[in-house]
Amino acid sequence: MHADPAASMAQLRATAQAAMQAGQWPAAQTALAALAPLAPRDVPIRLQLAEVILRQGRMRAASAPLLEAVEVAPNDAPLLAELAWRLVAQGEVIGARACLAHLARAPAPPAEVLAEQANLRWLLGEIPTARALMDRAVALGIDDGRGHYLDAMLHQFVGQLAGAETALLTCLHRWPGHGDAAVILANLRRQTPQAHHLALFRAALERLPSPPASRPDALARAKFESAIFKTLDDCGQHEQAWAALERSNALMHQLAPYDAAAEQALVDALLAEADRLAARPDAAPVPVDGPVPIFIVGMPRSGSTLLDHMLSAHSQVVSAGELADFPRQFHWMADVAPGGASALREAVAAAGQMDFAALGARYLAQTQWRAHGRRFYVDKLPANLRMVPFIRRALPHAPILHLRREPMDVCYSNLKAMFGTASPYCYEQQALAHYCRQQARLASRWQARGSMLEVPYADLVSAPAATLRRVLEHCGLAFEEACLHPERNPAAVATPSSAQVREPIHGRALGQWRRYATRLEPLRRALEGDGIDPD
Repeated sequence: MHADPAASMAQLRATAQAAMQAGQWPAAQTALAALAPLAPRDVPIRLQLAEVILRQGRMRAASAPLLEAVEVAPNDAPLLAELAWRLVAQGEVIGARACLAHLARAPAPPAEVLAEQANLRWLLGEIPTARALMDRAVALGIDDGRGHYLDAMLHQFVGQLAGAETALLTCLHRWPGHGDAAVILANLRRQTPQAHHLALFRAALERLPSPPASRPDALARAKFESAIFKTLDDCGQHEQAWAALERSNALMHQLAPYDAAAEQALVDALLAEADRLAARPDAAPVPVDGPVPIFIVGMPRSGSTLLDHMLSAHSQVVSAGELADFPRQFHWMADVAPGGASALREAVAAAGQMDFAALGARYLAQTQWRAHGRRFYVDKLPANLRMVPFIRRALPHAPILHLRREPMDVCYSNLKAMFGTASPYCYEQQALAHYCRQQARLASRWQARGSMLEVPYADLVSAPAATLRRVLEHCGLAFEEACLHPERNPAAVATPSSAQVREPIHGRALGQWRRYATRLEPLRRALEGDGIDPD
């Protein structure tokens, strides 16, 4: 007698489900891998198979079921959106765009589906497309805090600050505990004693439990305190401003404590692996066709968005935004699922056996579409400072520009930035000094090896023409006057600095920390103790 296929499938599903509930990932993978050929058009099975592979810390094998799912995905908007998110995280951007193309053909999608598409397009750096989708979602009456916040962000990214302010105020009046909206609203422009939203922020803060009753409450309080700091700082009320910043950062430091040992171990591993790579002969260069990436790296808040916006004013350059593509492809080649500093150390340990030509090819295959017919595209992810030796091996033809800002300025700018829980180093002065020292160790080594061009922020704002000529020459580009006028560049800017870079080049940010010099003395002493000249 032949086995009943339906019974076999039911048994495999039950086995897979039980194994997943028990955290027995290899057993779950075995059952799902056997089940997938029996259900060739079942997308959820393939999503589960990819998940259990990633749960085992592996990455490469997770691509196949996800890409199979793209080929058979039905016209199911939530399922297509979930698949697209998973593909982006996997570094399979081309597959994610195929899902979005499928979604775009859906007839009369509801507002929530349009907003989800807009969110994904933003994630991929397609800001004008995201803005158009969000316009449709708003016209259809989208009515949730997440949607209004996304609407505001996209208005900001394309320079529509009045539209952004309207959306943020709507969000805060309807959902008064929306701390993210408060942070963006405060940073949208310079606040003045005559025009600010301090009463709105303080009223929202009073409605939140004190002390916080939950992690979300603590995060919301921290964000409203950050918005209050920005407002008071702009208005010159520095004592009150600093008190708000301290309250905000104390909450954030509790929510996301900095792991100095893990950061130092990661930097040690990166430097050691870079030394091993340097001892290896360079591989024969592989001919590369198509647009060339320009990498901008450095500490966050070092001026990278300004340089990016200046470069993208050039007729041969487009900004691709802050791409996570190179780290994702590095993890994919190492076959280590991303997961913080320990996972990155594991991936770095695998670099000795890595095919760097293949790494470069994967990166280019997933990113060159972003050039949109230009010769160059800018990949502006500050954290790629960690990736410099691997970029040099994988993409030897790609220029790398290192933005360097004076330590006290860049550390103070990070201290007040409100980056959420993703950047634990920036909420406590000793942690900031330690992190700055680790970044300086990397930069010093890469600079000594001639791996990148150093671009001092002070030079960029005080002598922009001379500095930019040097940068463009390094990239193989002719000088164009338009690059000196970033305020005229209509390109979208999807970073926290998007409002500032739409102004003419200025040096107002130089030495900003000095207004809080006494309060920042622990930071200054810690930097000096780490062997860094604070000024």
